[in-house]
Amino acid sequence: QVQLVESGGGLVQPGGSLRLSCAASGSIHEIGTMDWYRQAPGMQRELVARVNSVGDTNYADSVKGRFTISRDSAKNTVYLQMKNLKPEDTAGYYCKAVVWISRYDERASEYWGQGTQVTVSS
Repeated sequence: QVQLVESGGGLVQPGGSLRLSCAASGSIHEIGTMDWYRQAPGMQRELVARVNSVGDTNYADSVKGRFTISRDSAKNTVYLQMKNLKPEDTAGYYCKAVVWISRYDERASEYWGQGTQVTVSS
């Protein structure tokens, strides 16, 4: 019933910028926390940024000052603006959202996107 689709990944040189987008669609009543995770080959998936339903944000120490997470509630979309990219940022980036699909059920479910690849290389 709910799909998350990421876009905006690609190949960029060190010091460059990219903006990732993740759009949610389907039977959505309300979206709570939206996250960006990343996973490099052979590494654990890690949380890089989070924005809750009232706009509070959190970042991994490795991206503070370089990445900005934001959301557009009208479009059911979360963004990740990435600046001063480093080779260490190379990974698959995945969005996750907490979604309520019914106004009558207080239980929420987590949904994941398929991911978008970010490669930082000269």
